Amino acid sequence: MGIIKISKSFKTKVTPDRMFKALILDSHNLCPQLMFSSIKSIEYLQGDGDVGSIKQMNFTEASPFRYVKHRIDALDKEHYMVKFTVIEGDVLMDKLEWIANEVKFESYGYGGCVCKITSEYKTKENVEIKEEDIELGKDRAVGMYEVVEAYLVAHPRAYT
Repeated sequence: MGIIKISKSFKTKVTPDRMFKALILDSHNLCPQLMFSSIKSIEYLQGDGDVGSIKQMNFTEASPFRYVKHRIDALDKEHYMVKFTVIEGDVLMDKLEWIANEVKFESYGYGGCVCKITSEYKTKENVEIKEEDIELGKDRAVGMYEVVEAYLVAHPRAYT
């Protein structure tokens, strides 16, 4: 039983407030529209997006996963930061107890931002997980962020 910690960051051409609003505060509406081939729906099972809320993302048949549930542990709208924990779903692969994530959007350059993602993976007792399994999940998350970034660049008035 152990914890694996991975950090990833990347730059976008979109301001932190717009990325935060689209990806964090309104992902349940925007992401299924933009990624309809992989995300069927996103819904709140408990709460309305504030700390303690539980959100479920349902994937389409084209995805290797069916669903994922996560709980919002911290939300700082002023500093564009969220912490959430994956608490259920086949993305845990029967190998993980949970995945804790912290996402921050920080200003960068003229009108862009740096997205910083830190994730902790808690493995189940006597289970080892391959780093490539973790990297695949991170790459999918970054891909989702890139789709939203492209949408925001194409629609400069969205989420202002």
